[in-house]
Formats: sequence, structure tokens, C-alpha cells
Amino acid sequence: MEFFTIINIGGTIAFAISGTLAGIRKQLDIFGLLVIAFVTSIGGGTIRDILIGHLPVRWLLDSSVILLITCTFILTIILKNHIDKLDKTLTFFDSLGLGFFTLRGIQEGLAINLDISACVILGTITACFGGLIRDILLNEIPYLLRKEVIYATPCIIGGLCYFLMKQLALPNELVDLLTILIIFGIRLLAVKMNLTLPKVS
Repeated sequence: MEFFTIINIGGTIAFAISGTLAGIRKQLDIFGLLVIAFVTSIGGGTIRDILIGHLPVRWLLDSSVILLITCTFILTIILKNHIDKLDKTLTFFDSLGLGFFTLRGIQEGLAINLDISACVILGTITACFGGLIRDILLNEIPYLLRKEVIYATPCIIGGLCYFLMKQLALPNELVDLLTILIIFGIRLLAVKMNLTLPKVS
């Protein structure tokens, strides 16, 4: 299996779990949970594909994505009683999804020869906008707007680190893995330390 495929599968699973857990916290019914799981998983990628002209969007052409999200949703429901701390688990998988999907967006940008800044923006959109839509549907102020440092900023930093590591001629798969870990680590650290960007008052 190509590492690119692993990235896509990993991000989809992480965000499907994240969306399902967020819906459970809001006490949605089964259908509502499934909708939130789908939106969180495919929202950012859908907007990305529209922006770069990949139409129809990819998940419409690949039933395996729908099956993967559905299976992940079912397993999350089954195992929910074994999750001791819902908020921490949600943060873990949401952060993991950010790492996977930022990298996916960057690679999509590189495939159509976008410059560095456009690739980083595309990666950030891919990673963040599923969660943005999820939070809006759950009637919450999105993390992207409320505590931006623990959502978009790690994606931007990780994206810039990706291109910096590329200049060091490191193996591609190592660069990909380190990029995911950088984004994942920065966000978890920011949550743990309650870091936020300056607010205007």
C-alpha cells in the first residue's frame, strides 16, 4: 500500500472517530452521529477539491471512503463505553486527523504545481474545514475561530516544516511522517498548556 493511501485512510479514520465522539458529547441520535462523522471526514477534502477543480469530488467516485467512514463510525459507537475521558480522546483523534489531512492537502497542491504558500493554505483548509463545519452543525463556536492556535496554526507550522525538510533531502516518507508528528505534537502541547493567540478586546 502506498504511503499516500495510508495518509488518506489514516486521516479519514481519525476524523470519523473525532466527529462521532463530538456528536456523542452532544447526545445526537444515530443518524445525527453518522452525519457528523461524514462531515468531519470529508468536509475539508470536499472544499479542497472544489478549489482546485477536481470534480466530481473524490469521495463521490470512491465508495470505499463511504464504507471506511461507516465502519469507523460503527466501531466507535460499539467501543464508546470503553472510553474513559471523551474530551481527551476527541482531542487526540482530532489532532491526528489534522496531521494526516494537512499533509494530504499539501501533496494535492504539489500535484498541480502550486507554490509553497498555496500548498500550505490548501493543506490547512483540508485539515481544518471538516472540523469547522462539524462545530457549526453542533452549534459550537469553531475551534478555528475560538482557539485558533490549537487548530490552524499547527497545520501552517507543519506545512512550512514539510518544505524545509524537503530542502534537506530527507527520504520522502520520513518527511511525511515527521510532518504529521509535528502537527500532532504542537496541537496536543497547545491543548495541554492552554495556549491561545492574542485576542483583541
